[in-house]
Amino acid sequence: MNATNTTAPAHNADPHELAKFSELAHRWWDPNSEFKPLHDINPLRLDWIDRNSGLAGKRVVDVGCGGGILSESMTGRGADVTGIDLSEKALAVARLHLLETGGKVDYRHIAAEQLAAEAPAAYDVVTCLEMLEHVPDPASTIRACATLVKPGGHAFFSTISRNPKAYLLAVVGAEYVLNLLPRGTHDYAKFIRPSELARMVREAALDVEEIIGMSYNPLTRTYSLGPDTSVNYLLRARRHA
Repeated sequence: MNATNTTAPAHNADPHELAKFSELAHRWWDPNSEFKPLHDINPLRLDWIDRNSGLAGKRVVDVGCGGGILSESMTGRGADVTGIDLSEKALAVARLHLLETGGKVDYRHIAAEQLAAEAPAAYDVVTCLEMLEHVPDPASTIRACATLVKPGGHAFFSTISRNPKAYLLAVVGAEYVLNLLPRGTHDYAKFIRPSELARMVREAALDVEEIIGMSYNPLTRTYSLGPDTSVNYLLRARRHA
């Protein structure tokens, strides 16, 4: 989830989406703010990424890093992390949090496509989580991620499926009933079915290795990974060695 950019040339970014998250950037590290869901799901997604890639000693780029929740946690697992985003405000918050925690992440204000042209096949692991549903051309972002990852390296994506259940839970439920997210966070038309994401990943010359669902239990207020990919889901891919 990213925010506004006023100096860079036109990128694969929606100015409205960027501005929306830029306005909330100062609350990124408040676990009880609009970003509470990101804090809640981060241990799950971090463990999943680490289990499948072995983060220690790996060079990682976090595409659409926002305020750095995932980026920082991956450095805690021993990874050398670069976080990229088109939001100067979100990156400023991420850098400030590093000063408070003593962490080490190389945050850069750059588009995925631009970094891919700069540093092809430079990273062992590429992560692009909770971002694809916020960009005009997700296939372009996926192609950039595929270019960035080394042969044999791993790419991890997450997004929201497009179907009536996803609309009811991710939009109506999360934004209007449970108030887990600010109203207007998601545009249902930008949701991506697992089959669509898998096709875009394969067209970018990556091998799909796993698609797994992430579900929220409103009674226990906890998230879990499992076979249900009808709403939130994650995809793991690998570049041909």
